[in-house]
Amino acid sequence: MFFFKSILLGLVVGLSACATQAPKSALTASHAFGPDWLAFHFPGKTPTDYTPEHKGGRSAMRADAVSSASMLRRTVRIVPQDLGSVKFSWQVPALIEKADLAARDKSDSPVRLVLAFEGDRSLFSAKDSMLSELSHALTGEPMPYATLMYVWSNTLPAGTVVKSGRTDRIRKLVVESGSKNLNAWLDYERDVAADFELAFGERPGALVGIGLMTDSDNTRTTAQAWYGRVTLAKAASPY
Repeated sequence: MFFFKSILLGLVVGLSACATQAPKSALTASHAFGPDWLAFHFPGKTPTDYTPEHKGGRSAMRADAVSSASMLRRTVRIVPQDLGSVKFSWQVPALIEKADLAARDKSDSPVRLVLAFEGDRSLFSAKDSMLSELSHALTGEPMPYATLMYVWSNTLPAGTVVKSGRTDRIRKLVVESGSKNLNAWLDYERDVAADFELAFGERPGALVGIGLMTDSDNTRTTAQAWYGRVTLAKAASPY
């Protein structure tokens, strides 16, 4: 499922846009994570540059954004009872000074880990039903039921949940805040089901996609970051 095509409806201005697979030459950058990680570009948006390299003794993916936005994504399918933890890491040298995750026109982030889930779309609001139908018409895939993003905020404290200004089905969970931990590798292990419940107030459906995104298109600035490998651990007991 090319789920990031439909996430784009909630991320960028203009509901008529859909994500497109990058040219083959652009896909090689994702192979540091494995061949199942693919680059996706957004029509009308300058793509962020993702380049594999070693950073601080570990294999990493460097992201360089110059008024740009694009993703690396991987399709998965993990049923709710198997949802366990997600482990990821990143290093950020500087925050985006003008960014504000709560402001629709400033909601850039130097790092994002994006998780997309299935669910009961009959619970969609009228607006989200319209977005899902439009996504299906444009891309052949409905909008994910829910999208959870782990993000780094300039000012909001860790644990804050921010609803997207474009659709209620995208929510951002702040896991890092402020400048204290810049220029260092930061490692995280998050309970996927617990974080989904915190953000959406309900149990998650199947996890169907994972993505990385560094974007600076809204603030028209620059951003740089490094991502470590992303791994999923199966739940030790049924959820």
